[in-house]
Amino acid sequence: MAKFGLSQPMRRVEDPRLLKGAGRYTDDISVPGQLHGILLRSPHAHARISTIDTADARALPGVHAVLTGQDWMDEGLGELPCAIPLKNRDGSPRANTPRYGLAVGTVRHVGDPVAFIVADTVQAARDAAEAVMVDYEVLPSVNELATAHQPGQPQLWPEAPNNTCFDWSAGDKEQTDALFAGAAHVTKLTVVNNRIVVNSMEGRAALAEYDAAAQKFTLHAGTQGSWVVKDLLAKSVFHLPPEKFRVVTPDVGGGFGMKLFLYAEYALCCWAARKLGRPVKWAAERMEAFQSDTQGRANLTVGELALDKDGKFLALRTLNRADMGGYLSTFAPFIPSGAGTKVLASVYGFQAIYANVLGILTNTVPVDAYRGAGRPESNYLVERLIDAAARETGIDRIELRRRNMVPMSAMPHRTPVGQNYDSGDFVQVLDKALEKSDWAGFAARKAESASRGKRRGIGMAYYLEATGGDPSERAEFRFKDDGFVDVLVGTQSSGQGHETAYAMITSHQLGVPIDKIRVLQGDSDDIPVGGGTGGARSLYSEGTALLATATTVIEKGKQAAGEVLEASSADIEFEAGRFAIAGTDRGIGIMELAATQRARAAKGESATTLDAAEVAQVPHGTYPNGCHIAEVEVDPETGHVTIARYIVVDDVGHALNPMIVRGQVHGGVVQGIGQAVMERTAYDPETGQLISASLNDYALPRAADIPDIEVELVEIPCETNPLGVKGAGEAGAVGSPPAMINALVDALADDGVTHIDMPATPEVVWKALRAA
Repeated sequence: MAKFGLSQPMRRVEDPRLLKGAGRYTDDISVPGQLHGILLRSPHAHARISTIDTADARALPGVHAVLTGQDWMDEGLGELPCAIPLKNRDGSPRANTPRYGLAVGTVRHVGDPVAFIVADTVQAARDAAEAVMVDYEVLPSVNELATAHQPGQPQLWPEAPNNTCFDWSAGDKEQTDALFAGAAHVTKLTVVNNRIVVNSMEGRAALAEYDAAAQKFTLHAGTQGSWVVKDLLAKSVFHLPPEKFRVVTPDVGGGFGMKLFLYAEYALCCWAARKLGRPVKWAAERMEAFQSDTQGRANLTVGELALDKDGKFLALRTLNRADMGGYLSTFAPFIPSGAGTKVLASVYGFQAIYANVLGILTNTVPVDAYRGAGRPESNYLVERLIDAAARETGIDRIELRRRNMVPMSAMPHRTPVGQNYDSGDFVQVLDKALEKSDWAGFAARKAESASRGKRRGIGMAYYLEATGGDPSERAEFRFKDDGFVDVLVGTQSSGQGHETAYAMITSHQLGVPIDKIRVLQGDSDDIPVGGGTGGARSLYSEGTALLATATTVIEKGKQAAGEVLEASSADIEFEAGRFAIAGTDRGIGIMELAATQRARAAKGESATTLDAAEVAQVPHGTYPNGCHIAEVEVDPETGHVTIARYIVVDDVGHALNPMIVRGQVHGGVVQGIGQAVMERTAYDPETGQLISASLNDYALPRAADIPDIEVELVEIPCETNPLGVKGAGEAGAVGSPPAMINALVDALADDGVTHIDMPATPEVVWKALRAA
């Protein structure tokens, strides 16, 4: 690796292990004496719990405990907290929605946990769950986001009148309103960002142990960062010092934001393990995941775009109703507010922006971060508005975008919502996408489809994402006796290829062969701090920490090499894994040097070991951006949509491993396509029952639904981190929904369809054609 440098399309080093079944996920872990936990969940969307009779369940063979919300409160356990202290527009704090490991008094969505049954086997726990008798007083429920905040609707929480838990804003309202008042044209559009079930391949699971002598918990769970879960468990739930918890995250089979959070099951397993003196394990089934994993998106947004007489964008004004579900999840209020609004300017030169976000409570599963976390929602609104404005003004949709893009010469650029773009050549990316897609030749392809009775459309969306997360990260190198270098990191892979990327950086900096590098993650005892993975932060934050730690290793190595070679450390040079006295052929390899120093230290001799750890500050986020172009064909008789071609041109800065980047973009695009034309989370409007409660009723994209996704990379290095990377993990999911819907509306425009909401299923498309 040191010979050829970075930027190689290298195959992932972790794949052989995972593909051969050698991965170790949470549910693979078992320990002697473990018991099994099962949740009894509410069958009602909204109900008051009158009584819970657990006597029959407790008496069944093999049952060790049946725990209820009252038991939780009797032991003085705390809340599963929302960690975002958001302020309303008037300066008052947002409403709180106290949430415990088990429902106390009232259930607020189907699947709300009511009792935790622990038994010798899963089947015994299930049998006991059926024996728990709960008397519910069913209450009216509300699950329609558009009307949940209106007077007279059933109320979830007395602390949140009209089911509104926050009323937040950003931007300059006065300037925005003034620009709208003087605008030559205003385009207004209401868009739906449909609710998404995350559906990670690996379901959530937990295994908790309690060491009574040390009074310490060990929790194995599939998280996106052990430290968030550890701190919230310790401080908020158990009121203990964080050092009394060890959280271990093994391999994780998909996260997409959903595995960031503190869930009831993690706390329940810990609590039960302490009460019973035995390890307790829980693993979700798929239908249970539909009812308990946080869900994504669920926004209803009104957007207004003000233009001058020449088609220049003046201002943007938005009102977003964001569904929070029945409780505020760990980071939920931040997603539509701080995370979402910071990209409203996208790549365009607005003079002013004002955004108002209402957090609305409904009797549904809580909503939190999902791949992109607020940024896809905002990009979708902006790109749909621009297409609508182009249609209304008669300006070509490409030309309208081009004349409003921030030029590369204006970098760095500060947006009206306070973001500082350090780099980007948006026009170049746009032009490459148009060329690659043969945009100019579309008319002929449309005519050919028409000759077969089909409608053909082409749509584009330019997206911009703002990455984010913890403003520091840690890395550690340990040179081991078996000839390996252990690289301990504070992020958490859930399929992105971190082991490969970090090994590439380490190999490049230290000259150690890739096959002699082990990347370790997820153990909060072994790795004291970490920012976890989310917001496409991993490579630029962990990469910065790896570079800083490698620098320390090299400096220590020069000192150690000077001792071994009997030379001044100032005369030692390092290159390609070898320390040498400048101007001579006398030197020593880094691995040999590390072994020599370990041996000296083991004998009690003075030695400078090469092990090192550094915490790097990463105060600046990055701004990946790119252009997506979708070409679709519609059968007007059935409403079926076929994707004829899909093009992506991305600027993710320096592409450390282009193969991994393309894979990440592919996955994100597929998730965005799923949201655009397939995935629908449906609740019964009367009962609040989750109708789409399994993969029999919820349509995920499959290989046959997706064309080859063509990805080209334009590398405009980021100026705010030493690797020049911008983040690629969320990019595909940000740009694909607006590209798909813009293409679909273009296909149906001749029939009079000017807007269609996601998900544009065949039924929705068919109805839109007939209505038009």
